[in-house]
Amino acid sequence: MSLAHRRKDLSLKAFTRAHEMLARVTGGRFGRTTAGLPIVKFTTTGRKSGKPRSVMLATPIPDDERCIVVASKGGDDRHPDWYRNLLADPHVVVEPVGGDGPVQMVARTATSAEKAALWPRIATGADGYAAYQRKTDRDIPVVICEPRVQRDAPATGTERGA
Repeated sequence: MSLAHRRKDLSLKAFTRAHEMLARVTGGRFGRTTAGLPIVKFTTTGRKSGKPRSVMLATPIPDDERCIVVASKGGDDRHPDWYRNLLADPHVVVEPVGGDGPVQMVARTATSAEKAALWPRIATGADGYAAYQRKTDRDIPVVICEPRVQRDAPATGTERGA
């Protein structure tokens, strides 16, 4: 990895830690938005470590049922680590800053058709995303997170009336 890549990765991690600390210390009063976009604490499972890994991400399209994030990494030519983690394990935890608490979700990369429908709204709502896409040859993924479906436990035969 080049020195420039290492520097960029370290600055992104430092920004995330500072943002997370500001939100935690202020009880979510500060850090709820960046450039007018709502922020979530987005937790994946490390693909190598198996440990929880969190990052603060903007959500460019408000949606009550799902969370949409963009794997832009500021227009870098590499996918962000959090995106590579969710490709290995799509189970994520999304916690709106100053919101109701964490939500267990399943993340997936938007299909080409879904991205085509979402991208104009993303690029219009936040000019940065369009600029990020112009900076790189990498197709920046749009990620759709939907609540995990809780399955009922199988019947054991010991329930009342069984």
